[in-house]
Amino acid sequence: MLKELVFATNNAHKTEEVAKILAPNYKVLNLKDINCLVDIPETGNTFAENATLKSTYVFDNFKFDCFADDSGLEVEALNNEPGIYSARYSGVKDDAVNLKLLLKKMEGQTNRNARFRTVISLLQNGENYLFEGTIEGTIRTKPSGTNGFGYDPVFQPNGYEITFAEMDMDEKNKISHRALAMQKLITFLK
Repeated sequence: MLKELVFATNNAHKTEEVAKILAPNYKVLNLKDINCLVDIPETGNTFAENATLKSTYVFDNFKFDCFADDSGLEVEALNNEPGIYSARYSGVKDDAVNLKLLLKKMEGQTNRNARFRTVISLLQNGENYLFEGTIEGTIRTKPSGTNGFGYDPVFQPNGYEITFAEMDMDEKNKISHRALAMQKLITFLK
């Protein structure tokens, strides 16, 4: 029988990405699927705290074991901004506006080093387990590619000549920060 796992997100892109990674062993449900219509507050100071807040909320209010992630872009030249504020860097949850702000702040910067980081909190049988994945890369001066979301059009992973947004989902899922953290989660679940 196919096991169901709740992924504490409303982001359809993330759900689709994770569902592909976990197939065929798990059916991934998101917050909409369990009728959780609340925007769970991310008031933590770290990716781990925010991920744990989300998984705990679902467990406490819906009685599902679940996992949640918090991910973001850390840019060396910007003191690791946008970090935990990646989704709302500009003050609004708008990928295009956030990307534009990042590129504005990066104007004239010679250090283009950056990393994507994901921390996953799995709340299972009342225990919290954390899994982290990172991928190093650089920030391009202008967007390129139409796949992915967020900062994917300007993030070029080390060892590649293309951005995340120029990769197909299967290729990105092999190397991304979320995929690396998910692999640790999958290994744990097995």
